[in-house]
Amino acid sequence: MQLRIVHTTEFTYDGTASASYNQARLRPVTSPEQIVVHHRLEVTPAPWSFSYSDYFGNLVAAFEVADPHESMKVVATSTVQVNRADPADPSTPWEAYAEREIADRWTEYLMLPELVAPPADFLAEVRAVADVAALPGAAAREICRLVHDAIEYQPGATDVSTPAATAWKQRAGVVQDMVHLAIGALRAIGIPARYVSGYVHPSVEPVVGETVAGDSHAWLEWWDDGWRGFDPSTNAAPDDRYVAIARGRDYDDVPPLRGIYSGAETSQMEVSVQVTRVS
Repeated sequence: MQLRIVHTTEFTYDGTASASYNQARLRPVTSPEQIVVHHRLEVTPAPWSFSYSDYFGNLVAAFEVADPHESMKVVATSTVQVNRADPADPSTPWEAYAEREIADRWTEYLMLPELVAPPADFLAEVRAVADVAALPGAAAREICRLVHDAIEYQPGATDVSTPAATAWKQRAGVVQDMVHLAIGALRAIGIPARYVSGYVHPSVEPVVGETVAGDSHAWLEWWDDGWRGFDPSTNAAPDDRYVAIARGRDYDDVPPLRGIYSGAETSQMEVSVQVTRVS
């Protein structure tokens, strides 16, 4: 499946911003599962910019607008060919996760900062799942199902800085919260897990040539003789409708756009995503 994604972000200031400095993680990654056919980042007013790969291998476009401006528009247009393989069956045994090859190699994906740390009552349910699972991969899928069933999707119930424990307590949140909960749960039982930001076409059977409103999305990957993707919001593995942008320990490592400005006191941000199946 080939998808074209247009991600538009508009900032409006309450006065004049004298300067703005930003980092964008909006370019899809090229991997065995997806190939970037085309990508263009347009910023208005015209900035000074450069690109680099961050610690996790994500491509970052850094740009600054040094001229006074009252608004800023960032448009990322990408065309991506996606061909995901069917999910592999769990294979890595429990004892392998204590060995250096996994525990040391992926130690950063075993950390439990506040953003993903599971609360005690949720962790008790997670350990109960792990205790009866023959393989860690099977436990991971069951834990994602547990999160999917427990958390009601409720836009506005949380924000990007809300800890996973809060979403669990109120049993409501957004996709990011579900991913953080699942990541924290897997790490707590010794399975390396990482956050994936990206997009997903909202239609189960996308129509070629039809443009629809989309949104930024997230899912997770855990280590099981390779990285295995899973979306706890749908309780299913990503298919060809999913386009990955960046990977990290949690959302803080992969925000689509992050920056600071000087001059104006406040700003408003509007974001829209348009997704079209090209072929």
